[in-house]
Amino acid sequence: MSGVIIKNSRNTENAPKSAVSTQTVAFSHYNNISAQLPINPKSGKIIGNDVKEQAKQCLNNIKAIVESIDHVMDDVVKINVFVKNISDIDAIDEVYATFFQGSRPTRTTVAVAALPMNDALVQMDALISNGEGTAPQAPCALIKVSRNTKNAPKSSVSKQTVAFSHYNNLSAQLPIDPKSGEVVTGGVKEQTEQCLNNIKAILESIDHVMNDVVKTTIFLKNISDIEAVNEVCAKFFPNYVPARTVVSASALPMDALVQIDTVISHGDGTPPQLAEDTRLLVIEANNTENAPKSSYSHTVAFSHYNHISGQLPLDPKTNEIVAGGVKEQAEQCLKNIKAIVESVDHDMDDTVKINIQLKNIADIDAVNEVYTTFFKGDLPARTVVGVSAIPMNALVQIDAVLSNAEGTPPAL
Repeated sequence: MSGVIIKNSRNTENAPKSAVSTQTVAFSHYNNISAQLPINPKSGKIIGNDVKEQAKQCLNNIKAIVESIDHVMDDVVKINVFVKNISDIDAIDEVYATFFQGSRPTRTTVAVAALPMNDALVQMDALISNGEGTAPQAPCALIKVSRNTKNAPKSSVSKQTVAFSHYNNLSAQLPIDPKSGEVVTGGVKEQTEQCLNNIKAILESIDHVMNDVVKTTIFLKNISDIEAVNEVCAKFFPNYVPARTVVSASALPMDALVQIDTVISHGDGTPPQLAEDTRLLVIEANNTENAPKSSYSHTVAFSHYNHISGQLPLDPKTNEIVAGGVKEQAEQCLKNIKAIVESVDHDMDDTVKINIQLKNIADIDAVNEVYTTFFKGDLPARTVVGVSAIPMNALVQIDAVLSNAEGTPPAL
């Protein structure tokens, strides 16, 4: 769908360019910014070997992209920080704080097995508010609303929730007891329950419920814990299961076993939108027989975005990993995404953001050969990380965010 709102893909000379992604892809009231490595845009090389210096370069690249589209860093709604070494996070935070003058964005921090370009110690991507919308929408002076509640853990480097237009983006929740500030005792089940209780507390503080969640990303220290995590998740989502991606983390803050990131529907919008104008928007969850069956929704649409669950290289007829190597697996992941996209009357060029997890980061060139064949127009924004494990021992997993020009209908 492209006849109502137009996707706006842009690059600037002041940040590193890529042959396989666009630096920023705006649609409706959000901009999706590709993951930025600590690359000097003039030399095209990683700078230094100090994590502070590298974090500053990542943020300078994001800032250059943000400013190239007439925005400022305080328009950032969400930042994802991927690090090689979780112990570097305090050093990164020192640099990070200097880039935001107002309320901090929400944030997710995770250590991964590898990053593109071996010398990189850190990588960051971002989601930006876009009050002017994309053509032919008229600009709207929407206000970003940042909030905390005492019933969930607070952070000095991020807000618990930042709402803009029709979405809330929550900071990833660790299994921290908000009263003690410590990780709860017990194993992965107890930790998962605490993560979800924290999410629930944040949602209730802004008059939302768990059924307003459209996407969860679950970061696990041990991928084999997924069944235990699913048992707990089922209690919090008894009637509807949001889109989902499971990502293997090499390490998590506070040595946690699990961390959960969420995207929330926000039908009431942000000021000066009137609540009665938007509160009746409906979450549309869809599955198709042409993609692998799962216990969660293939795609969840709300307002002007669709969130697509992480797709493994499964043949939808057998629900088994396809034969072959990483090329064949990447192609199957993308075929599954394409099937889901087409099942909701969209095409692959409606994609605004792609996230790729690779078992072996050296496979990225092989994946890129397949990847580019699935798009005819401007390529989406993109983030690639190397992980130590992928469900079902796959070599690659891919999820996507899709533009949804038709929006979702009001409740009857």
